[in-house]
Amino acid sequence: MADAHAAPHHDYHLVNPSPWPLIASIAVTIMMVGAVVWMKGLVGDDAGAVAGALLAKGDKALFFAGFVGVLVAAFGWWADVIKESQAGDHTPVVSLGLRYGMMLFIASEVMFFAAFFWMFFEMAVFNEARAHIPEIGNWADTAAAWSTWPPKGIETLDAWQLPLLNTVILLLSGTTVTWAHHALQVGDRKAAKLGLAITVVLGVLFTAVQVYEYQHILHENLFFNEEAANSGLYGSIFFMATGFHGFHVLLGTIFLLVCLLRLMAGQMTPQKHFGFEAAAWYWHFVDVVWLFLFAFVYVTFG
Repeated sequence: MADAHAAPHHDYHLVNPSPWPLIASIAVTIMMVGAVVWMKGLVGDDAGAVAGALLAKGDKALFFAGFVGVLVAAFGWWADVIKESQAGDHTPVVSLGLRYGMMLFIASEVMFFAAFFWMFFEMAVFNEARAHIPEIGNWADTAAAWSTWPPKGIETLDAWQLPLLNTVILLLSGTTVTWAHHALQVGDRKAAKLGLAITVVLGVLFTAVQVYEYQHILHENLFFNEEAANSGLYGSIFFMATGFHGFHVLLGTIFLLVCLLRLMAGQMTPQKHFGFEAAAWYWHFVDVVWLFLFAFVYVTFG
């Protein structure tokens, strides 16, 4: 049986036992529990010294411990996948499976953002219907605040300043990553490295601009203030949709940076570079989502 496993007569790759799925699951659980501790806490003020130090509201240690574990698991797991590819384990059938997997992952991400857009459109398009809600308890004040969109007291952002700048940055980055991908396909590694490096820089620049925009919103109390009482849903939707997109930009930038480092290390060929191809797919997906965010969150309903 050992000989049969060593010399398989099929096109599939049977992976070796790996600790990374278990480590990743444990790390994610710790990180999520840590997020609850950070925001809400799991023990009262009368808890013991150890429990109070780890599980009291506002404590960040558990969250960041889990986060580091997730990073370690991701690095180790993906490093193993790269080693499998270099060892020749990624046959045409396996490569096709990897492509299907990436497509399904991006499709699941599309559904994730569709939920945010659905919520935003429901609040923006059908806001007048809330004026007819019966006055039941405190709900009447909330319904009145949501009867206009953006709600009264909300100061919206000028779509033609920082949001437009970030739109230009992402569109340009989509061009440079396509250039880099084409250059690698034709064997021009120098141009591929240059195009990929520019894309990474543009990704970092987008994140920097978004951080500055968030600081402006929070410092000036544009979304959360006394005049906009009971209207916190606008800010919550805005930060969740644009913030989660920003998180995707950060992940995509890291994805492309790893591809750049692999290119500089002499890896990837015109015939075999699915890691780069998957990163380019992901980056174009991020670009398209931002265009929808800019068109609807910032311009149409902003």
